[in-house]
Amino acid sequence: MSDFAVGDRVRVVTLPPYLKTADTMPMLRPPDLVQIGEEGIVVDRRPSSYWGVKFERGTFLIDRQYIEAAQSHTREEPVSDSTGNDIK
Repeated sequence: MSDFAVGDRVRVVTLPPYLKTADTMPMLRPPDLVQIGEEGIVVDRRPSSYWGVKFERGTFLIDRQYIEAAQSHTREEPVSDSTGNDIK
């Protein structure tokens, strides 16, 4: 089980019983604001095993057990123009 770095993409693998906002004064929110499989970006590290993760519908504190590293597609595919020549 490895840690994440700020800027890493993560995926929700299990919904927590509730979500906690990453505001200065956190609020509890229903877990259906994010979906299983939804990806977010790590914005900060919190005490214990909590991470601040920005999703489409907000930034939440989420425990490590509910997220995993998202697959990165860093392999570049060659792009060709209409004549078949590679474009750089």
